[in-house]
Amino acid sequence: METVILAVVIAVVVLGALGGLIIGSRRRKSLPPPPPAAPDITAPPAEPHVGDEAETPRDEPRRTIEEVDLPGGPAAVAVEEPPVVEAPEIEIEIPEPTEGRLVRLRARLSRSQTALGKGLLTLLSREHLDDETWEEIEDTLLTADVGVQPTQELVERLRERVKVLGTRTPAELRGLLREELLKLIGTDVDRTVKTEPEDRKPGIVMVVGVNGTGKTTTTGKLARVLVADGRTVVLGAADTFRAAAADQLQTWGERVGAHTVRGPEAGDPASVAFDAVKEGKEIGVDVVLIDTAGRLHTKTGLMDELGKVKRVVEKHAPLDEVLLVLDATTGQNGLVQARVFAEVVDITGIVLTKLDGTAKGGIVVAVQRELGVPVKLIGLGEGADDLAPFDPEAFVDALIGD
Repeated sequence: METVILAVVIAVVVLGALGGLIIGSRRRKSLPPPPPAAPDITAPPAEPHVGDEAETPRDEPRRTIEEVDLPGGPAAVAVEEPPVVEAPEIEIEIPEPTEGRLVRLRARLSRSQTALGKGLLTLLSREHLDDETWEEIEDTLLTADVGVQPTQELVERLRERVKVLGTRTPAELRGLLREELLKLIGTDVDRTVKTEPEDRKPGIVMVVGVNGTGKTTTTGKLARVLVADGRTVVLGAADTFRAAAADQLQTWGERVGAHTVRGPEAGDPASVAFDAVKEGKEIGVDVVLIDTAGRLHTKTGLMDELGKVKRVVEKHAPLDEVLLVLDATTGQNGLVQARVFAEVVDITGIVLTKLDGTAKGGIVVAVQRELGVPVKLIGLGEGADDLAPFDPEAFVDALIGD
């Protein structure tokens, strides 16, 4: 009996020891981490730090929290804003003063024009001026596009004065030719571009001409001339037929801080011109320059439309200037263009472009004689400041040389 009891006690002790070992082993094993808690969508969004906005790069997208209505009710969502892109700053240029501009460009002019002046001086310096020599002088003047009538008048006066003068030194011949050319061109003509009416502002200038003469470029350069003289300018891009014309004019304006009024491509040019003058009056600028579409002088419909632009603009105020831009290299064809334009609008002044690229400086005389209006501006190159007021004396001096 005692043996049975002892056996039972030993069995209980052994089982207790084994149970303790198993429990201790299980405790030593690491438990898996608890699962993450589900986000509470009802909780309000966290407040941003004070420095968050300043620290966000300007070219990176920004995120903001906005409340939107969803089927289950309003909820806060993150909205990504487009990056902030700053427009490039346009540097305003300061054009060079117009005073003495032609004098500074005289060397360029003389290089292309002295063939006329030197040719005449060479012929006049011959010991015997017979009929054949005078015919050569006439041919030289006609080749330079002086025109038939002006050429005959000049040759007649030169023959008379040379006959009276007798002996002819180079200095005397140069002085003689200078005087006669100045008479032909005219020194007592008002060549001021009218932009300052006494009774109102702004002055209104319309620029007309055939495509390819440099009309839009001339308008932009004229804006630079006016800004250089301290004037404020609005540009009217009424050339709506040529796709790049408005962009080109606006670029010219931006360079000198002049505002450009433009309309839709292929829009009504008269409407654009009207709006330009209206805006010029509202903001109080000194001058409004209107660039019109270049048109062939042989197209009646286009020329009629140019007349319409003029009439619409004059509902605001009279035009102070109508400048016709002519290419000096076109010669007599330019005179044909000038006649037709003068019939449609009252031309008040001529702008001769590309005068530096031709030896036909006589076009100055011919176009003035044809239209009865003065050459007021000349273009002497591709540079932004190569448009200059026309000075007869500087022009003749460049023509015949020192």
